[in-house]
Amino acid sequence: QVQLVESGGGAVQTGGSLRLACVASGATDRSVSVGWVRQVPGKEREAVAAIGSDGSINEADSVRGRCAISRDKVKNTLYLEMNDLKPEDTAMYYCAAARSHLKALYYIRSVNFEYWGQGTQVTVSS
Repeated sequence: QVQLVESGGGAVQTGGSLRLACVASGATDRSVSVGWVRQVPGKEREAVAAIGSDGSINEADSVRGRCAISRDKVKNTLYLEMNDLKPEDTAMYYCAAARSHLKALYYIRSVNFEYWGQGTQVTVSS
């Protein structure tokens, strides 16, 4: 089992920045792929960014160039740095993980994670 707890969401204006953090605990000693997924009520989940267990990194086209995912293995913490935020970035953001040996692109396309955090709300006003 992997437990995930997010923090860092909030309300910002267009063009603002936020840094989300996710602390992982549990069976994190094994190969784990991690990522950030967002969802707006009534819409499908979208994988924003992911890090594969092989270290590969990938982002959704909608955020490429504006968001950066990073991982501190010592602190068991995953980050998502978001810049130049837009109203369409408004969503609940979830930290997610999967015990696998798959590349980040797989998770961007499939959103097929095993473990999920409770989510942190990001609201961008115009």
